[in-house]
Amino acid sequence: MKTRTARRPGPVRQASLARRALAPAFSMVELLIALTITATLFAATLGALDASFKSYKLTTDSASTQVIARIVMQRLTTMIRTGEDFGPYPINPIAEPIITSDTIQFVSSRDEAANTYQVTALSKVAGDADTGPWRLMYQISTYVGGALSEQTPEIPLLDGLTQMTFTMEYEVGPRLKRCTIDMVIRPDDLEDQTLTVKMDSPHIRLVTSATPRKYD
Repeated sequence: MKTRTARRPGPVRQASLARRALAPAFSMVELLIALTITATLFAATLGALDASFKSYKLTTDSASTQVIARIVMQRLTTMIRTGEDFGPYPINPIAEPIITSDTIQFVSSRDEAANTYQVTALSKVAGDADTGPWRLMYQISTYVGGALSEQTPEIPLLDGLTQMTFTMEYEVGPRLKRCTIDMVIRPDDLEDQTLTVKMDSPHIRLVTSATPRKYD
């Protein structure tokens, strides 16, 4: 019975096995470099994703604020067009017929038979960290026989204002000829989020003029 003897590898195979045996593994420096590159790529990916989410919210907030501001502006012009007996009134309307104020009052409805009328007041008041620098407030006062009968609490119409002015041009009478509303509103600029990418919301400015209908 023949016994099989193990074949010795040839010279080429022996050299290959020797090289494999002597090949070193990853060194500590190479491992640290690989980890650094991986961490850098991961941080860059998170930063790009962060910016994408923040840009999306910035765009939606700005669009929503523009819609709300335009609705409020249209409501203000409607109230001015249908109002009468506006104030504040300039001290000398002949010399200085134009007055700029952060508030405006006018008679919004009148009942001659009942001797009653309502005065609407629009005013800019200081806000806080949640509502923004300024707020536009709305209030109605009811007068019976010239005396104050009822007054509603102030209702906020718009938050986040950075500027709000009423420029009123009068004629002797007193008659309001024209009122120009200039408002600048800041959308939510995401200051409550501590993200890696800093973005500021662009401020929105709306300017319009209205003439009381009775003046026409």
